[in-house]
Amino acid sequence: MNTIVGRSRWTPLLFLAPFIVTFLLFTAYPLVQSVNLSMHQTYGPKTSTFVGSGNFTQLFSDPLFWKALGNTFLFALGSVFLQLPLSLGLALLLDRPSVRGRLLFRLIYFSPSLAGIVFVALLFGPIFEKNTGLLNVWLNSWIGFDLEFPWMERHVMTGLIVAGMWMYVGFNMVYFLAALQNVDRSIEEAALVDGAGPWQRFRHVTVPAIRPVAGFVVLLSIIGSFQLFELPFVLLNNTAGPDNRGLTVVMYLYQTGFEVGDLGYASAIGWSLAILLMILAVGLRLVLRRYED
Repeated sequence: MNTIVGRSRWTPLLFLAPFIVTFLLFTAYPLVQSVNLSMHQTYGPKTSTFVGSGNFTQLFSDPLFWKALGNTFLFALGSVFLQLPLSLGLALLLDRPSVRGRLLFRLIYFSPSLAGIVFVALLFGPIFEKNTGLLNVWLNSWIGFDLEFPWMERHVMTGLIVAGMWMYVGFNMVYFLAALQNVDRSIEEAALVDGAGPWQRFRHVTVPAIRPVAGFVVLLSIIGSFQLFELPFVLLNNTAGPDNRGLTVVMYLYQTGFEVGDLGYASAIGWSLAILLMILAVGLRLVLRRYED
């Protein structure tokens, strides 16, 4: 009897063992090592010097880090204040029963998110090309004179924001559509009977109902924006663009760790990014809780 009880006690741990081992080897151990690595200045994979908090102190006086952080913030602002309102607008439009072909339009708007980021970068390269790019050709036909505007030289972040919008507007639209399905129609009908207009119904009925999902989508967009790497890296031909106008925090981390070889400073950049995202996540949560109260 005791043997059976002992076996049953260890059975859950036996089933959890693969996850625990995988987590310790590929998540917990690398995290601990990255903290240790961030306190060293490395010269390749084998030579390192302990510098304590020196790497983090250096970030405050590193102009390239602040340039990358500013570019990343600009992309995040475009994602939150341009991309998400478009996603919500499309969701509100396609949630109306009177719209014909809603399922087809949902598929059309969502389909760009199925393409890989590298494919999107390769697609928008010819669009933003200075001489024969599709965007300049369209502007030439609209304005009526030759235009060779260097989008990927002067307005790099604008191009990246546009490319990101094309890829993720439909993706975030799906989240808002799912949230709109949970709006209590009886409350909307009651507000309509009471004489509430479309804006009043949206503000006082729809927004409170979708607020939790909207907060999640905003957080997801911010985290995704701060992880921006492949799109500018491929679109700018493995560079940060003229005057580092396309440099992002993750791209700077990559350049520091794998091109320069200072893995310690790269780890410090990574942990600074993680701490910043945690602060933004907590701040967003506090703002949402204030509105909930």
